[in-house]
Amino acid sequence: MDSIEKCLRINASVPESGLYDGSYTYDGQRREVHSNTPWRISPDPFFISDTDYAWLDNLGSHLLKFYQVCNMLYSQSVRKTQPAWIADYLDRGKPETVIEYGRMRRFKSQLPQVIRPDILPTDEGMVISELDSVPGGIGFTGSLAVQYAALDCDIVGGGNGMVVGFSEMIRSVANSEQPTLAIVVSDESESYRQEMQWLASELRHIGMSAYTVHPRQILFQELAGGKTGLFLDANTVTVSSENSAELDLIQIDVVYRFFELFDLKNIPKSELMLYAAKKRNVSMTPPPKAYLEEKQTFALFHHPTLQPFWKRELGKETGKILRQIIPETWVMDNRSLPPHATIPNLLIQDLPITDFRQLSQISQKQRQLVIKPSGFSEHAWGARGVSIGHDMPTEDWSDTIETALDNFETSPHVLQKFYKSKQVRMPYYDFEKREMVMMRGRTLLRPYYFVTQNNQVRLSGIQAVICPDDKKILHGMVDAIIVPCAIWKK
Repeated sequence: MDSIEKCLRINASVPESGLYDGSYTYDGQRREVHSNTPWRISPDPFFISDTDYAWLDNLGSHLLKFYQVCNMLYSQSVRKTQPAWIADYLDRGKPETVIEYGRMRRFKSQLPQVIRPDILPTDEGMVISELDSVPGGIGFTGSLAVQYAALDCDIVGGGNGMVVGFSEMIRSVANSEQPTLAIVVSDESESYRQEMQWLASELRHIGMSAYTVHPRQILFQELAGGKTGLFLDANTVTVSSENSAELDLIQIDVVYRFFELFDLKNIPKSELMLYAAKKRNVSMTPPPKAYLEEKQTFALFHHPTLQPFWKRELGKETGKILRQIIPETWVMDNRSLPPHATIPNLLIQDLPITDFRQLSQISQKQRQLVIKPSGFSEHAWGARGVSIGHDMPTEDWSDTIETALDNFETSPHVLQKFYKSKQVRMPYYDFEKREMVMMRGRTLLRPYYFVTQNNQVRLSGIQAVICPDDKKILHGMVDAIIVPCAIWKK
């Protein structure tokens, strides 16, 4: 099978999988030959070396350790055994109910069970630009893995790795040997519904009772016989023929929270779901801990006064790895510093600065910096709200700084060093020209780690997004090639 045949086969398989309906074309018009996907299709996966695979496989346990220590740092700050300003930063802009849930003893030791960093392979090594605990792309990456594995590619995690890894993660948090899972997708996350429906369908194929539902479909019931908790109406979900006639209500054991905590006020039944989780009527993952979904944790990791804490709690190996890959980051605090104080490690021509507004004075070439919302915001995901300093006119850059500082009380922003992913070449099929095209691009790697029994971390798949070389912000886009990663065999 040649390259064009591979691309056309993948293209034909996409609507068959139910992931996309095949209605997409470049100009909105159907053609005799057209793309079924809102991304560019390559005949090849993105190949990584054995060395890079080993490094990525090992990284997951260190990122889990980072979450564990962040959780400890916040808890100690709340108890005043660490500086109170830490919790103040991480709670800033959040409603009291969100803060209260994050501090409940019920969730004290709970951590995100899905870990997905955004990794930039640079000429200097790997850099993590973000760390996402409620990531999209699980079903999407799983579906891609199936397509490319069928072409005899050695896909990281295997063709079914994402589905198996996710199922093992769910079983690890469930209080039942045969748990029933509800993947709850909000309106705000609507664009991910199809891939989550695909995931639930694949989970059912391997024996897990799994449903992708809207929050409105969740029912809270107190039934005779001690059954209290969350349920689904069997008439509103797809159930197997064996039990569809027997069940009116399906009790939920695990809620996979695919909705953001900043959006709670817009999510029907959110209070019922959180109440059931608090009362242990259901397991919820990720836990309702907004402070673990903040980019500010990267700034805390680099804060000079916290270095003894990080060194002690992370240990030598984890600390060394994280220092190599977490970029310098600062919370854009609008409060004035004392006359003798400076912003740690933030320099203009080797001189320390005392106010973020001083960054408005530097040249466009010097602005190798990124500003983005920290986390508790509708603009904090999907490359929304990201501003790259050297890609903006001076006036716009200055306005972005002012906006970030003005929003400190309600929606803190972070400043981060910009890193450029190294250039690669990748082929894709051009449906307009009906031929293969070689694209120069830059790569974003998205490994998916699932935490399973006994805190084992499983690397179940890696999505590679290759964007055209002229794009500064790397994310899923129409012009991007999106493929799973495979291990290069010499």
